[in-house]
Amino acid sequence: MKIRLGMLAALAAGLLEGKVHTVKLQDHFAEVNGIKLHYVSAGKGPLILFLHGFPEFWYEWKNQLAEFGKDHLAVAPDMRGYNLSDKPSEVDQYKVPILVEDVYALAEKLGHKKKFILVAHDWGGAVAWAYAVAHPETLEKLVIINAPHPGVFARLLAQDPAQQKASQYMLMFRSPQAEKMLSANNYGGLVQGVLGPGLKSGAFTEEDKQEYIKAWSQPGALTGGLNYYRASQVGPPAAADAPKEGANSFGIDPGKLMVNVPTLVIWGEKDTALLTGNLDGLDKFVPQLTIKRIPDGTHWVIHEKPAEVNADIREFIQPVH
Repeated sequence: MKIRLGMLAALAAGLLEGKVHTVKLQDHFAEVNGIKLHYVSAGKGPLILFLHGFPEFWYEWKNQLAEFGKDHLAVAPDMRGYNLSDKPSEVDQYKVPILVEDVYALAEKLGHKKKFILVAHDWGGAVAWAYAVAHPETLEKLVIINAPHPGVFARLLAQDPAQQKASQYMLMFRSPQAEKMLSANNYGGLVQGVLGPGLKSGAFTEEDKQEYIKAWSQPGALTGGLNYYRASQVGPPAAADAPKEGANSFGIDPGKLMVNVPTLVIWGEKDTALLTGNLDGLDKFVPQLTIKRIPDGTHWVIHEKPAEVNADIREFIQPVH
């Protein structure tokens, strides 16, 4: 176990009642579901677990670890295939049911079989939706940030031209050329696509950029992340005349899509990859649904609006009576 004391500005929990509260971030490794996962934790108390998306890693949640580590055991793993966690070579090892069981085993180990709160973004959100379908009895609440529910997303991929166009990148990510294209020029495409606007606005720092490049440069890490797309075959039909069945949404059984957990969905409405149509009809699959729209947030709203995201999560998990 290693204690992280750097990045003080990023890791300060902020001001509360006139006092500055800071938390220590601790590195750990856990053997779960046949692999070793790296995770970072803060605080103690009931478990709140954060799942990152592509192409991020635990560091996506550094502001949330600082905030929720005040009164929870806040945990953010590097998911299977990413950064310091194990990276199985077989594509089939990245199918959603296996990823779900990674989460189940980690939560069981850390939460002592008590109900916990699950917060997730992007691919982490896809896994979290599937987790909530499979293991609702283990969850107190679910928070999803810019991650489509598989039932809604499958419909959009099959029928909605705008979402089909916005999802074309998924076909490239599944291709054999993806690693070469994304790693070219010291990961220049990923830097621009993920960090570019945020580096200009201040949402990301140069230190953040170096942390991301370091994570992407871990042997096998880029392939591990891309294997999520390859294993599920997620994406729009590969050709205009392809049958509608060619559109796929995360490889989840379409007959098992109901989420019987109180759920908050936070959505940056300027997301150009996952469009706001993903909110339409969502209540049919999630009866206990709260939606918070952030009109000027993008797919990277967690980084752009950390205080607002934290406040929305806090209000949802600890409502004022």
